[in-house]
Amino acid sequence: MPVEESVVLVEGPWTHREVTANGARFHLAECGPADGPLVLLLHGFPEFWWSWRHQLVALGDAGFRVVAPDLRGYGASDKPPRGYDAYTLSSDVAGMVRALGARDAVLVGHDWGGVLAWTVATLHPGIVRRLVVVDMPHPLALRGALRRDLGQLRASSYIGWFQLPKLPEARLQRDDGAFVGQLLRRWGGPGFPDAETEARCREAMQIPGAAHCSLEWYRWAVRSLTRPSGLRFLRLLDRGVGVPTLQLHGALDGCLLPETASGSYAWVDAPYDLRILPGVGHFPHQEAPDVVSEALIEHARG
Repeated sequence: MPVEESVVLVEGPWTHREVTANGARFHLAECGPADGPLVLLLHGFPEFWWSWRHQLVALGDAGFRVVAPDLRGYGASDKPPRGYDAYTLSSDVAGMVRALGARDAVLVGHDWGGVLAWTVATLHPGIVRRLVVVDMPHPLALRGALRRDLGQLRASSYIGWFQLPKLPEARLQRDDGAFVGQLLRRWGGPGFPDAETEARCREAMQIPGAAHCSLEWYRWAVRSLTRPSGLRFLRLLDRGVGVPTLQLHGALDGCLLPETASGSYAWVDAPYDLRILPGVGHFPHQEAPDVVSEALIEHARG
C-alpha cells in the first residue's frame, strides 16, 4: 500500500507550510520569529527535513527564523521527472530564499544538502550571508580524493551501484526500506540511528517517487562528468566561495572521510573554520545535536 506524503508532516514546535520556487512546490518546516534572520537547513540522503529537528528548535529559540525544506524529490515536496542537476537544484534554493521574502540567508547543508550549499554560495553568492557545511567536502576536494585516495574510493563505491537502473530503487523500498536503515548504520557513529530516526527515514523513502528521485541526484553527478554542462559546472565551482564558512565533520564518518574534507579550505576566500567532531559519524546534527546547534548559532551570529 503506497505511503502518503503526510507521513513526513511530523508534529512539533514548528509550522508546516509550502512555497513555490523555481517552478516547483516545496514543503518546509519553520521555527522562530518571522522577522528573525533567515537560516536555511538543507538535508541529505537518505533523509528529509526532520533530520534538522534539533536545530530548528535551538536556532528558533535563539531568535533566528529557521526553515528546513524537503528538497526536490523528497518528502512532501514535488517529485518531477527531471531537474536533479546542480544548476536546477541550486536555483531551487535561491528561489526558496526569495519566496520566503528574505534578501539572504545563512545556508546550512548536510551531505547532498552540503553539495547544494557549496554550489549556491558559488553560483548565487548574493543570497548567502554565511555558510555552514556538515559532512560534505567541497565537491572539487571530493573529486580529487576519488582520484587518488583508495579509502575514499572504497567508501564511495555505493555511488557506482546507484547508477544501475531500477535495482537500487527496488532495494531502497524492499522490506519497508530496510536498506535505508543499513546505510544509516554504516555511515553513522556508534549507536546511530535510534529506532525513531530509522523508522521515519525508512517510511519517507517509501513515498511514491522518493527512491527514484533521490537517486537521480547521484546519477546526474556521474553522468555530468562527461558532458559539457557538467564540465562547465566544475569550472564554475573552482571560483570558490567568498563568505565566512564553517565546516563540521564527524571523525567517524564512514561515507565521506575526514581527510577528504580537510582540503576544502582551498575553495574558501573568506574566514574559514574546520571542526572535526570526535566520536561522531556522518550525521553530526543528529548524533551530537547540541554541539552542532551551538556551533551554528555562534557562526550565524558572526
